[in-house]
Amino acid sequence: MAGRGSSPSGFRRSRTHKAMHRARTLLRRSAVDYFRGGGSDWAPLVVLLLSVPLLAAVTLRWPEWCPPESLVLPLIAGGMVLRPASLLGLYGATAVALVAETAMLDHGPRGEEPVTPGTVLVVGAVALSALLIAQFRSRVGVPWRRGSTMLFDLRERIRAQSALPPLPRGWHREMSLRPAGGQSFSGDFVVAARTGEGGRTLEAVLTDVSGKGMDAASRSLLLSGAFGGLLGSLPPRDFLPAANGYLLRQEWDEGFATSVYLVLDLDTGDYQLFSAGHLPGVQLDAEGGQWSRVAAEGPLLGVWAGAEFEPVRGHLGPGDVLMLFTDGLVERSGRDLDDGVDRLTGEAERYIPTGFRGAAWHLIESLAKDVNDDRALLLICRG
Repeated sequence: MAGRGSSPSGFRRSRTHKAMHRARTLLRRSAVDYFRGGGSDWAPLVVLLLSVPLLAAVTLRWPEWCPPESLVLPLIAGGMVLRPASLLGLYGATAVALVAETAMLDHGPRGEEPVTPGTVLVVGAVALSALLIAQFRSRVGVPWRRGSTMLFDLRERIRAQSALPPLPRGWHREMSLRPAGGQSFSGDFVVAARTGEGGRTLEAVLTDVSGKGMDAASRSLLLSGAFGGLLGSLPPRDFLPAANGYLLRQEWDEGFATSVYLVLDLDTGDYQLFSAGHLPGVQLDAEGGQWSRVAAEGPLLGVWAGAEFEPVRGHLGPGDVLMLFTDGLVERSGRDLDDGVDRLTGEAERYIPTGFRGAAWHLIESLAKDVNDDRALLLICRG
């Protein structure tokens, strides 16, 4: 006996179901491609072409509410969603609409021509601007629908790379980063990871790329990814030489950077600090209540090949604090660097009773809130 699926009605239902499934799949793929900028722009082109005669008709009926300059609206939208070739078709339709408005409305309500030379200039200027925007998007290869999403994703990736790993009991770590000018992108970055057997070693790199804000953001992202890949893959002495070689190979016009590299044993508190032209760190001795500078020697990254970097060794005991920072936090025009460091350590003493909880953010807020430079502070405290 034939099964239900083999009957004519069952066969038709199966074909209908498959056809609907293919249609849904095609529609979903088209929507995804359109959002990513890889799909056809025929749908928005049709909508915008239809809006042109609609606006013209409203202008002819109620010119006081919908002036001829309203034709710039589809041009602005077209500059954001259409490719340059499609945009030219929209321009043709707009030009026809302007001619029709001129022919059908000889005079406005006050005896003025509805389509004045000024109207033509405004529409033409907007059309030229929209075409330039569309050509720029076409050359860059980033459609408007993905441009802002890509920037958001870029910002979140930078933040994720700068996140500090959790530390074992008895340790506290904080990092605060403030880009120049209130922007979302910075030339300062931190990458850190727990490495070694059982994650008993903390490796952290604080880097200040030449430039600031958006100007240094792309180089900062590239270097942070490269430095993050090097952490734990090389012996500590080889990290900065490898980073220096990587930077030299980029052959950037403004390709130098300063960096400080911390290797901390979380069991003993012993550490090594390497520096590539970076500012010295400061350490609080909990027993003596005194701050001391921790300065290592080394040239800038990306200046010359074969550079060597010698570490300085130290120890963090119970209650001790180590702070690493970039120049935007302590340097000011007309003020000595030592004064900036003294202000930082003096302000930091306020947080000794609280175990430095929340200190990193508040230190930047109190010392360098309105400074037009990238600022970063990394704080390690042993409880």
